[in-house]
Amino acid sequence: MSLQQAPQSRVFVELVPWADRGRENHPVSASETLPGLHRPPSSAAAPTAPREVHVSGSAEVSAGPDRARVAVRLSSTKAAAAEARRSVGRRLDYVTQSLRRQGVQAENVTVMKDFRRVENAYHMEAEVCITFTEFGKMQNICNFLVEKLDSSVVISQPQFYHTPGSVENLRRQACLVAVENAQRKAQEVCNLVGQTLGMPLLIKEEETREWEGQTDDHQPSGLSHSLTVHQKVQGATIHAASKVFITFEVKGKEKKKRHL
Repeated sequence: MSLQQAPQSRVFVELVPWADRGRENHPVSASETLPGLHRPPSSAAAPTAPREVHVSGSAEVSAGPDRARVAVRLSSTKAAAAEARRSVGRRLDYVTQSLRRQGVQAENVTVMKDFRRVENAYHMEAEVCITFTEFGKMQNICNFLVEKLDSSVVISQPQFYHTPGSVENLRRQACLVAVENAQRKAQEVCNLVGQTLGMPLLIKEEETREWEGQTDDHQPSGLSHSLTVHQKVQGATIHAASKVFITFEVKGKEKKKRHL
């Protein structure tokens, strides 16, 4: 999937209150005052509008999958039911013991068994579903089982996914980074014009979106089983983007205190 470039940010700076802009360059004399209107004395003048700086900020963040699921399938078809059970049970015990030795927790292992009659024989099948948080350990265990059990075991391709709440956390992170970028931009603008950045008056998230997969135009076009583990991880990576608009108060330049 191609990455769409975010629109360029715009900066609007208002350093002179609108109410005073006309008077700043063209003072109004008493003769120019409209009839019936009396200009209040300077001490009773209405408070001026606050000076503001308006900025927008954007950010894009991404997170790879944090879980992977692999299924190990064992099966046997025998004329006698006991032989079919014994054949699968022996290999099933070997698989579960190997997982324990490799440090896989019991809550991450699920075993399903199926026993049925097929024509004049008995068919026994077991499936071990394993959830991994460490992808390197997943590859080591799968390679070990294939080497030890050979063709008597079938291991599925890993399925990568995100735990519940990870996408929402990614959205929040994108928004926070966008706010941080906008604040940094506003600070630089105030420094440039010799002012001090004040407190935020308005924070608005204008746009948010997320997508899954690679961000370039060179995504693999082959079948899923022909993809490498790295390509599968890239395909399951989630990206989130956020754009915010913030209004900050602008204060006068702070005066340095004299040290006696």
